[in-house]
Amino acid sequence: STPIKSSAASDVYKRQMPDPALETPYSNRQGGARRRTPQHQSMYDTGGRIMPQDKEVEEAVLGALMLEKDAYTTVCDILKPECFYEPRNQRIYEAIQSLGASQKPIDMLTVVEQLRLNGTLAEVGGPVVISELTSRVASGAHVEFHARIVAQKYLARELISFAAGIEGKAFDESNDVDDLLQEAEGRLFEISQRNVKKDVTQVDPVISDAIKQIQAAANRESGLSGLESGYHDLDNLTSGWQNSDLIIIAARPAMGKTAFVLSMAKNMAVNYNIPVAIFSLEMSNLQLINRLISNVCEIESSLIKSGKLSRLQWDQLMTRIKHLYGAPLFIDDTPSLSIFELRTKARRLVREHNVKFIIIDYLQLMNASGMHFGSREQEVSMISRSLKQLAKELNIPIVALSQLNRSVESRQSGDGGSKRPQLSDLRESGAIEQDADIVCFIHRPEYYTKSDVDAEGHDIRGLAEFIVAKHRSGSVDTIKMRFKGRLARFENWSENDFDPDAAPVTVESSFNTGSFGQTPTGTFTASPTPLSGGTADFLSGPSDAPAPF
Repeated sequence: STPIKSSAASDVYKRQMPDPALETPYSNRQGGARRRTPQHQSMYDTGGRIMPQDKEVEEAVLGALMLEKDAYTTVCDILKPECFYEPRNQRIYEAIQSLGASQKPIDMLTVVEQLRLNGTLAEVGGPVVISELTSRVASGAHVEFHARIVAQKYLARELISFAAGIEGKAFDESNDVDDLLQEAEGRLFEISQRNVKKDVTQVDPVISDAIKQIQAAANRESGLSGLESGYHDLDNLTSGWQNSDLIIIAARPAMGKTAFVLSMAKNMAVNYNIPVAIFSLEMSNLQLINRLISNVCEIESSLIKSGKLSRLQWDQLMTRIKHLYGAPLFIDDTPSLSIFELRTKARRLVREHNVKFIIIDYLQLMNASGMHFGSREQEVSMISRSLKQLAKELNIPIVALSQLNRSVESRQSGDGGSKRPQLSDLRESGAIEQDADIVCFIHRPEYYTKSDVDAEGHDIRGLAEFIVAKHRSGSVDTIKMRFKGRLARFENWSENDFDPDAAPVTVESSFNTGSFGQTPTGTFTASPTPLSGGTADFLSGPSDAPAPF
């Protein structure tokens, strides 16, 4: 038999029942009792404290929006439905938002009608509640101030929920701390991106900054307003790499993307003393330095790796490597770097080392751990967008290398002309093309033609075309450069006109005696016999002159 409640108990039970006006669409009845699933966070945090909220201010904002004609345009970029703590206030603002989006008048009658169309009029308490909201507000003079209070309360609740979630996971020892840190960075970044907005700036101070930049460019000997890359034709086209620009350099594998940015980093850090940071997700810092040594010392990378250097080459190595010491070049070889780690490290490099230029090798190896995406394309889009935001925040140029898809290889051509990359060839995301200020491609015709000449008979040995396919602040063009495969180095096209397959040029050595002979032209030739065991052995022999170091 079913027990019968006493009248006193029945009264207590009724007082505990929720108000039907506040009932959510997910409420239902089972066995005569109502079970309610709230659509918003609990009123209390984990410590029993009341979550930040202000019901009266929320109602004042909604009442003002229905009284003042232009109130919605003032607060539409400050508030969103979830900013309101009370569920029925969220439904009312959703109706107001729908009216504003369709350019319809916003008043008590139109809001009631929109709520009826949305099917939420009964949920908010009917027309009586809407009329009460308007009767409590005398004017909408302070609607923006009140709206910011509502937004700040919402942000505080977001941070409390975020911190509570991370705290709970941190207590769970089965969670990896590094993964949890990545998740925390991603979630906090997501909250900040949704809530932090930059105010507008009056044009006068911006004009003053532009004049200063023009004057600085005029006073420079190079006449460039940006950072010099060391490639003269490219610098003339771009006027140097500009602050806050995101530059994408893309190519198929083996075209020389890493070789190009290393050559450029050497030019900037060594020749122009510009602090440069390289984030290498593909190669270790030792591999990068070996390639840089080959570039600077003009010794083949295979010899650098094997250590089978002649005495002349050892002397050349020790003489030229001195240029690298003290260069403002910083390398980070963290694999699978996340965009949040990059932001933290980049800020520190700019703050502590005054880094002016950042290179990322390469974009598709990055991730956005801690955030969830429906596809890899959405993740890459978020990464490219974040890189552009980082360039603007730090006010420095950022170069990101990118892969191209296989459509380049599938195009048929007799002379390699159709193998030239296009913007549509960018891999995994069209957002890369949209976010970038400059999109460049590297194309080496001889790689595809397998010949020393093109269809018109032009010599293409060592030719590398640097294609500027998108330039938001200037014209597009194709820059000729010279690629030296033995040294993994890019040079200006007019810099040297010798055969790119010729042996590297060497400098005079103090060991040019005995096994080293002087040619009739006055240059020295090295002995083909490497040092014993591929290591440097500078012990003097019976007939050798004393070593100079």
